[in-house]
Amino acid sequence: MGEQSRRRVLQAGVGAVAGSVALGRLGGTAGAAERAAAASADGRPTGLPWVADLGDGRYQNPVLNADWSDPDAVRVGPYFYLTASTFNRIPGLPILRSRDLVNWTIIGHALTELEPRDVFSVPQHGNGVWAPAIRHHAGRFWIFYPDPDYGIFVTTAVDPSGPWTKPHALKPGKGFIDPCPLWDTDGRAYLIHAYAKSRAGINNRLTLHEISPDGRVLLDDGRIVVNGDEIPGYTTLEGPKLYKRDGWYWIFAPVGGVTGGWQSAFRSRSIFGPYENRIVLAQGDTPINGPHQGAWVATERGEDWFLHFQDRGVYGRVVHLQPMRWRDDGWPVMGEDDGSGRGKPVLVYRKPAVGRPSKITAPASGDEFTGHRLGEQWTWQANSDPSWASPRGGRLRLTCPPSADTADLRLLPNVLGQRFPAESFVATTSLTLHAGSTGARSGLVVLGYGYAWIGLQRLDSGLALVHRTAAQDKAEVDAATPIPMPRGRSWVRLRVEVGSGGVCRFAADVDGRGFQPVGGPFTASQGKWIGATLGLFGTAPAGAHGDAAEVDWFRVGPA
Repeated sequence: MGEQSRRRVLQAGVGAVAGSVALGRLGGTAGAAERAAAASADGRPTGLPWVADLGDGRYQNPVLNADWSDPDAVRVGPYFYLTASTFNRIPGLPILRSRDLVNWTIIGHALTELEPRDVFSVPQHGNGVWAPAIRHHAGRFWIFYPDPDYGIFVTTAVDPSGPWTKPHALKPGKGFIDPCPLWDTDGRAYLIHAYAKSRAGINNRLTLHEISPDGRVLLDDGRIVVNGDEIPGYTTLEGPKLYKRDGWYWIFAPVGGVTGGWQSAFRSRSIFGPYENRIVLAQGDTPINGPHQGAWVATERGEDWFLHFQDRGVYGRVVHLQPMRWRDDGWPVMGEDDGSGRGKPVLVYRKPAVGRPSKITAPASGDEFTGHRLGEQWTWQANSDPSWASPRGGRLRLTCPPSADTADLRLLPNVLGQRFPAESFVATTSLTLHAGSTGARSGLVVLGYGYAWIGLQRLDSGLALVHRTAAQDKAEVDAATPIPMPRGRSWVRLRVEVGSGGVCRFAADVDGRGFQPVGGPFTASQGKWIGATLGLFGTAPAGAHGDAAEVDWFRVGPA
């Protein structure tokens, strides 16, 4: 597509969005009823909190409107596979699949637990799995990922949905982050990585190793191939992805930090450098801050695309899709070219040309608990115990493990959570608490540096509806007066409606007469390197035994 044609498509798309569906979803004034009606009229699903596919051959960004942080992707045959950093959450290293880079589903995870297991048996907020790279080589999928405190690890699988091999420590040590491999055409293999200054004492530079082709051994001590300190204006150079094209070695890497940085490209005829550089994607006059850190992929028809994240605070690092092309001067540009080779993000664009149409969908959020295992969207705050959650007979049994930290949900490993699925949405659930222990409790939670929850608690006087909040670094307090459950009734329906800016409004139905507001608005907060978590929990005080909640369903839809 020529540049003039590309601009016409972009302008037409932005005009259409400004007048209809996407403006409402991106924070405009269109109400829920109008959005639902528009969805029904154009045939798109009405029950999803966010839909990137506009149903007319175009998509709107973000294509993944949730915290799929530090995305990397690869195409194998007709499918694209994406993974992301997961920090302290388990299972980790999610695997998402798509035919068209717009409609994605979660098909599994590459990591079932974090090591050392005892260290990660309690929440280690901000630690664990940082930015990974996914590749396909020699008939296998490979993920190289860092733990900034323990080193760079490698896991592989024939089937991306699993099983994956036990992670192998390729480069043990502190401060090594953002690894990416390259298998060259001559059979040699390489690994590039960055540094976390908080552990290594240095950053803003990229180191290259030669490694054994099986990804198990470093073959040299490594050398710095790009030093950001030597490039004017460059800070926090990290997240490198290593590629080769037409005899050039390419490093795509973000610079400047997650909230206000940009994407640069580096090229050299030798993998060891020297590398020249250019900024190829920046915010420009768009609302998309810090567009960087992602993956270059190509369709079977030869179209180039770039997936990257945008840091949105409480909503996490959402994923955008940019058209990418190679200019006549040999450099790539992502998004809309400003004429100088520096791209800016598009909000609406035509979908990738992949032939067969894809089902309009988004990663799962709700769960009816009709299967024998939890949906792939769920994660725990730390290494998990199989006894914590048991789907059975269309309900979820959620145990209330005794804990000395029961008063602070940020310290509990057994918070069952998922990502915020959109800017605005509604989550509802129905549960009861089977507990004889005073202090046992279970409920619906929005969790970050601060948190709020609504649910049932066993008080000295009996079962009660409770709504409590905790500010960052503060203890829980009542956000509403506890409401005794009506005689003969133990089930309660719970709801949280999340609006723009992460403002949450909680409600409950304790007597079957409909939802009633409980407490005032609560503004959700992000966690350490992650967005806010939406979830369920059950807990009991130390010494308790046998307490459990029963959850009927968990439903998430548009606001």
